[in-house]
Amino acid sequence: MALATLTDPSRFKACFDAIRPKTLTASLVPVMVGTMTAPDSLSQIHIGLMLSVFFAAVFIQIGTNLVNDALDFIKGADTEERLGPKRLIQQGLATPKGVMALGLLAFFLAALAAIPLVAVGGWPLALIVAVSVMLGYLYTGGPYPLAYVGLGDIFVLVFFGPVLTASAFYVQAGFVSEEVIWAGIQVGLFATVLIAINNLRDVKQDKEANKRTLSVRFGMQFSKFLITGLALTPYVISLTWLQENFFQCLFPFFTLPMAFNLIRSIWRNNPSHVYNRYLQDAAILHLCFGALVAIGANVS
Repeated sequence: MALATLTDPSRFKACFDAIRPKTLTASLVPVMVGTMTAPDSLSQIHIGLMLSVFFAAVFIQIGTNLVNDALDFIKGADTEERLGPKRLIQQGLATPKGVMALGLLAFFLAALAAIPLVAVGGWPLALIVAVSVMLGYLYTGGPYPLAYVGLGDIFVLVFFGPVLTASAFYVQAGFVSEEVIWAGIQVGLFATVLIAINNLRDVKQDKEANKRTLSVRFGMQFSKFLITGLALTPYVISLTWLQENFFQCLFPFFTLPMAFNLIRSIWRNNPSHVYNRYLQDAAILHLCFGALVAIGANVS
């Protein structure tokens, strides 16, 4: 993109929106939970390693988003009829090839950000980063794109859940505990709420483009039940902390009214532009829940 594009306020905003900043909680929350539950004292946290995990995750997420935008446009899933925000290509600010190049650049930056992690964690973390980058591309790329066959939700749940949370924990503590895996599943479920709402919003356009998301495969009613289950299951898991850490069990329940409000809104309204606000609400819920899990884990 030309310098003029980046210095024009409206075009800069469009470029900034392309990384979907409101959904970057999907990367922030598991890193926060994994990092803050690892040491006996917060003063023992290695800030550099925490930032390395965070930026590696963020660049993988951004790369996945940009590659998704380029390939969705090529495959006809992003049209003028889409209910979500208009992408760079739709606005004529970039070509599919240019957006794809930016996505691949983001994956390269993720690999660079992960170098300190590999230095500390060795080949297991190198393998995790390599597989995560590959799956980020395969989310919409390759001969069997995950998002087009209904497997995108599983990728989000696993990567933005136990994989990322446990990785952040491991570089701080040097081991992985059963508790952090369960905490990772909790935050991964909320990350999956984001993609489930996104897919329900776009169900009409995705169906026309033969993008076989779960919403397309099983319909609107199923999707609403899915979102309900994804949003409530983390609270059930929180009950397992009751004996081991009462506060880690209790604190996340302060967000339960937010979850009920989101679920009620989804059930009362069919896909429309209002779902963009529900995505923002889901991101805030995700952030608040993760922050309270992390805080509760550090209250004795």
